[in-house]
Formats: sequence, C-alpha cells, structure tokens
Amino acid sequence: IRQEKRQMRTAVRRKLREFAAAQRQIEDAAIQHHVLDAPWFKNSKRLCAYVSCAALREVDTTKIVAHIFNPDDPVLSSWSGQAKKLYLPRVQDKQSHMQMLHVKSYDDLVPNSMTILEPEPVDKSGSPREDVLDTDEPLDLLLLPGLAFDLSGRRLGRGGGYYDCLLSKILESNESKGWKRPLLVALAYSPQIVDGSVPVDETDVPVDALVRASGVTAISPYARQQI
Repeated sequence: IRQEKRQMRTAVRRKLREFAAAQRQIEDAAIQHHVLDAPWFKNSKRLCAYVSCAALREVDTTKIVAHIFNPDDPVLSSWSGQAKKLYLPRVQDKQSHMQMLHVKSYDDLVPNSMTILEPEPVDKSGSPREDVLDTDEPLDLLLLPGLAFDLSGRRLGRGGGYYDCLLSKILESNESKGWKRPLLVALAYSPQIVDGSVPVDETDVPVDALVRASGVTAISPYARQQI
C-alpha cells in the first residue's frame, strides 16, 4: 500500500504541475461557488476549513474564508447564510499532530515556515484559542484538502497523516459526546480525481462528498441525506 501511495502521489503531483493556470482559476471559481451556494454550507454554524496554499496547488478557499470572516461584505453579499464559527488548522510538530483553532479574522493568522497562514496559538489578549476538540457544541462541517480522491470517497493526503489523525479524533469525540457526526467534504481539481481506486489503509478516513468544478457529489449515505 505504501508503494502504491507513493506512486499515486508522484503521478498526481505531475498532473497538477501540468494543470494550466487558466483552467485552475476556472475550477477555483466554480468550486467555491458550489460551496458558497450549497444549503449544507449556508446552514452550517461551526465548521473547519483550510487556508489554501498556492505552492501546494490546493483548491483555493479565499472567497469561502473571506465570506465567513465578512458575511456582510458587499462583494460576497449574494451568498447569505447562517453566521459561522470557523476553525483553521495549525500544525504542532512533525509527528502528525495538528489542531483546529477558532479564528475570527485574517488578523488571527500568521505564516508558518512554509508561508502557509495558520492561527496564532493565543489571541490578542494572550488567552489560548479554542481547540475544536474542546468545544461544547457539535461541529457541522469540515472542508478538506487532499492530493487525490476517487469516487468512492477514498482520500490520499500528502503523506504526513495530519488530517487523518485529526479527523479520527474529531469523529471519536463527537461519538463519545452523543453528537451527530460532521459532514466531511473534500475540494478537488479535475486532475485529482483518479480512475479506479485510491490506495488506503486502516488509518485513512474517507470523505462524505466531493466538490469539483462540475458540482457536488454526495458519496456516503450520510451525505446523501444532507446534500
């Protein structure tokens, strides 16, 4: 499985390097539109997302994050919805440990060693930011990056295991508290959807749905109830 994952990562990274910038911009716009226009996004109250990194060739989330931070912005006013509490990722170490911390604006973010914007661990008053695992209210939604996906919901990350580790903790925490599970939705460019199956092992967490330029695909039975 490990060798198959390496081979698939190499192949998909090559496809993303060859992905035309103009087409990527078209897909970025379409994917974000599908998310912002979706009832499951509009109705969400607490969600995790990510700040996209161009160097990693991740699907752009700029409009999504900006809309959550500034729901009354006239540029984004065509998308209404429930006010939202947002958690964004912060990598803790090189042993697959990552947090999702509550943020309210771009001012709460700082670039890490890879220039990816992350939440500062404390807020302006010096108090620790709320970790999603410590919240006393259920999470509705996670918007996820990845490197490769198939149409059965299998997800291949970049090899660090950060998201799979955190997702397992979030799902276990929700189950222990008797909360409904959050919807796991991945954002993907067309070159990231593979023919056949993504190789996975027991630690890999599948997604419930995919958002592509062509639209939203509900995969799991849970997603088909929500989407």
